[in-house]
Amino acid sequence: MIKINYPALISLMWLLISGLAHSATIQQYKVFAANDLGMHCVDDDFSTFTILPPFNVVQAQVIGIDALGHPSVLTAADGVELTYAATADAHGSINSSWLDKYGVPKTNFWTYQQAYGLNLPEGKGIFGLTLPKDAKTRADRTFSWNTSQSVFKAVGVPILPIDDQGNKNFYPMLQLQVSNAKTHAAFVGATTKVVLPVSDETTCKNCHATNASAAMPGKYPTVTWSFDPNPSVQYRENVLKLHDFKFATALEVAKPVLCAACHYSPALDLTGSGQSAEQKRHRTMSAVMHDNHAAKMVLNGVALPDKPVLVGGKIPASSKESCYQCHPGSDTRCLRGAMTQNVTCQNCHGNMQATGGHYPLKPGGSLDGTNDGGSRRPWVDLPRCQSCHTGDAVNHLPVNASTSADGLRQYFAFDLADPAASPRLASNKRFAEQTDTLYRFSKGHGNVLCENCHNSTHAIWPGDAKHPNDNIPAVLAQGHTGTLAECTTCHTNGSLGLTLNGPHGMHNVNDKKWVNGGHGDFYEKNAKACQACHGLDLKGSPLGKVAANRVFVTEFGTKNYTAGDKVTCFDCHKGVNF
Repeated sequence: MIKINYPALISLMWLLISGLAHSATIQQYKVFAANDLGMHCVDDDFSTFTILPPFNVVQAQVIGIDALGHPSVLTAADGVELTYAATADAHGSINSSWLDKYGVPKTNFWTYQQAYGLNLPEGKGIFGLTLPKDAKTRADRTFSWNTSQSVFKAVGVPILPIDDQGNKNFYPMLQLQVSNAKTHAAFVGATTKVVLPVSDETTCKNCHATNASAAMPGKYPTVTWSFDPNPSVQYRENVLKLHDFKFATALEVAKPVLCAACHYSPALDLTGSGQSAEQKRHRTMSAVMHDNHAAKMVLNGVALPDKPVLVGGKIPASSKESCYQCHPGSDTRCLRGAMTQNVTCQNCHGNMQATGGHYPLKPGGSLDGTNDGGSRRPWVDLPRCQSCHTGDAVNHLPVNASTSADGLRQYFAFDLADPAASPRLASNKRFAEQTDTLYRFSKGHGNVLCENCHNSTHAIWPGDAKHPNDNIPAVLAQGHTGTLAECTTCHTNGSLGLTLNGPHGMHNVNDKKWVNGGHGDFYEKNAKACQACHGLDLKGSPLGKVAANRVFVTEFGTKNYTAGDKVTCFDCHKGVNF
């Protein structure tokens, strides 16, 4: 006799009915996505030693808008799936396969993948994803649902900085599509494009190529430097030769070598298992690269700058920045977008010794407080948004020598007197990430990822003119570049009541009801809420700029704004007692 668990059956039926009812109310689907880092690196040769494999990450969220115009963040349980496909970028470049159109491999990673302990089919990424043209099944190009973060993720897309024509493109794009998870039917209009930035410009050749400063003939009489005609192989062989000479290792005969096998890197701790017994015997990858090389950043006999740019100072040419001697790069520009006009890498991360964890962190300097007083943990104890964006026009850190001309933002994410460059914490958390959470994983208004509104770490919107692909997702979402600020990006026009519950405490944006008298009651009840963005004197602040060209028809006449203009109360009202 079969026993039926009626309470469990009823619960299951209720869940199914609720799910169907919820799905039936969705009238429109939208997708928002961003690469998690702003730039992923990949080796241009794997035959000698390797630092990073082809491995890009996209985080995405699907928004469902119901019949009343209200949005909600959907999960895999809502019956949606997300896939990616090849698409042309702003210049017509397409990156669809690990082979170019002539069948030439774009990398030798799969030839030497044994360095990672892998035995993957050619074109298959570490976690099973492929590029669109190489997909054998739909699963090969489908996002997974990440339960712990509650986001859709494509982890380990093996994209390379070479397009199908064989040309370099450090900013290739893919197109994302939301579909019914059961039928795979695509939802009309539920699509976007996203940049998967990737560079093979990571290099040691400026110092370790034969005849360069670290591989000069006779510098170490017992070392015979490499004369391999391939520059990438040559400097890599020299690095192994020097390592063997200094540390009595036997790396050169063990090629291909995975550096992270001995020097722990969280970027390659793909299972989250922590340091192996061998890795615990050595310093981390970040420490040996940054701290060990801090005093060696010399190019053509000239020491390269390795310090923050002061307020009003001049940013060094990318070819002369210490970080770009190894990181991508003078061409690629890891750091780009909105912040690059005034700051450089060291303004956020500190110098190379600080980045390498040479000094102990101050209280509050570690991400979760558990590492205060310890060496900086790579990929964990990083600068935070609140370290520079310390508040609003009413409540922010006191103006000092590191404050920008607008009086609100800090030029440095730390106290210049602190050699560890411990991230600064702000008392006003208006622009802070979630507690104990990095920006790239944090969520804000409506439980939306911060990166989905502001773009990737190191590539904050608006992007600069040299990187047009960065701006495409924002333009597709709201009609113009910059932070996603238009309420109608997610909310149906007219569906919102007057509110101050927008992102970071914003009011309705580009809303006629708000402009024509709706905001008056808010000011009368809480003047500071308005002053927070429009300034203590209500004559404007950087937080109260229009994101796009606006035209408002009011009782005071037609008001025209150009994108970037500050909005003040005196644009319409006269006198101080309005």
